[in-house]
Amino acid sequence: MLKWKEEYSVGIDSIDLQHKKLFKIGNDAYKLLKNDFCIDKYDEIVDIIEELRRYTKYHFNLEEEYMLKNKCKRYFNQKKEHDAFIEKIYSADLKKIDTNQDEYINNLLKFVFEWIINHMLKEDKRIQNECNVD
Repeated sequence: MLKWKEEYSVGIDSIDLQHKKLFKIGNDAYKLLKNDFCIDKYDEIVDIIEELRRYTKYHFNLEEEYMLKNKCKRYFNQKKEHDAFIEKIYSADLKKIDTNQDEYINNLLKFVFEWIINHMLKEDKRIQNECNVD
């Protein structure tokens, strides 16, 4: 499970709230992984992937709009990373989920949590300092 720490904050309330929502989606996947009473998790895994797909597109779009509006220097680098993440999430082969559901969730969690933390701590932290906020 991933817990929000103040060190993850980028100092922009709207972006921090959206990051917390991404944590929630990841934690929902973690809870599903740990749910020993649910034998067939396929539908729940697909629902989580779909929510992650929708929300990351929404979040990245708003973050990129913020960066453009405020003339952030690293906009194109952010856009490139966002696009790569979305491509990875959309390339998930839903047919492979049934092979080993828990392993699939675990691999998804590892990718998502590592990416979110690394991206927030390295790239998103720069937004407030590198944008021309009026």
